[in-house]
Amino acid sequence: MVKITDVARHAGVSPSTVSYALSGKRSISADTRRRIEASIRELGYRPHAGARALASSRSNVLALVVPLRTGMHVPVVMQFAVSVVTTARRHDHDVLLLTQEEGEEGLRRVADTALVDALIVMDVQMHDERLPLLRALDRPSVLIGFPAEPAGLTCIDLDFRAAGAACVQQLALLGHRCVALIGSPPEVYLRQTGFAQRVAEGFTATATRHGLTSSVHPCEASPAAARAVAERLLREHPALTGVVVHNEPVLEPLVDAFEQFGLRVPGDLSITAICPDEPAARTRVPVTSVAIPTAEVGARAVELLMRKLDGAPVPEATLLAPRLTLRGSAAPRA
Repeated sequence: MVKITDVARHAGVSPSTVSYALSGKRSISADTRRRIEASIRELGYRPHAGARALASSRSNVLALVVPLRTGMHVPVVMQFAVSVVTTARRHDHDVLLLTQEEGEEGLRRVADTALVDALIVMDVQMHDERLPLLRALDRPSVLIGFPAEPAGLTCIDLDFRAAGAACVQQLALLGHRCVALIGSPPEVYLRQTGFAQRVAEGFTATATRHGLTSSVHPCEASPAAARAVAERLLREHPALTGVVVHNEPVLEPLVDAFEQFGLRVPGDLSITAICPDEPAARTRVPVTSVAIPTAEVGARAVELLMRKLDGAPVPEATLLAPRLTLRGSAAPRA
């Protein structure tokens, strides 16, 4: 069956331009219209009822696709969702939240109806199976996260590679020579989730550049797992004096565990983290951290979608620079 994307490719235009030609909602040049009409005739394109409805009017609904997989920290995910919903409302759009892990099939089911005007997709993996469909859809999408090959997509996120680098850079400046990253749960790495992979890359590359001994340790999001990781680190790396934490639920349990094993924070062990500001600041020893800008990322993702719906150009990649806030958990190496 011929799709609107086939017509667009044949005519050398975008799918949205074909939609405008069919609906008459936006003026296009006579030459472009002739090329599109010729491609429609040659390919035998016939828009289905849902496509015709979408071309003639908008639903004013955005889909937020966030499969709640194991290892995800739901409170942070919900911060993104709240930002998307509140920003969408300012543009008179509602949000349809899709939380099942349905992959390409779930996206196609929504896209083949007139339920939504556009999609925001979260929990992006390095080699995400949803990407080919997102590139081919005849409606706009924005990814919160970056796959390994983002060409042809619109992506926005914190620069997690730079965030990992900033945390270990601070430890290096304070004179620490043996550092560890206590990262996301193991299944997050097994799925090759983009943000976790990039934190580890930035951490390792920066530690190597400074000549530091470094290691990466996935950690389940529980106090028991935090204690076990702390015990193993001290046994296997007795020279350890600096830790980067990218796993918000175990931040406080890790501080407790290290102190129970006889290390004072920051007197014996310095800690930096990547997490929202509020948990970093409320920890018993306030933690030097790079904030996760959930409100800004969610809002800007919606703004990018609104511009795409209006046919305006947008950047393919938007990376937000990390902001390191100094608190009491990191000190010069003793």
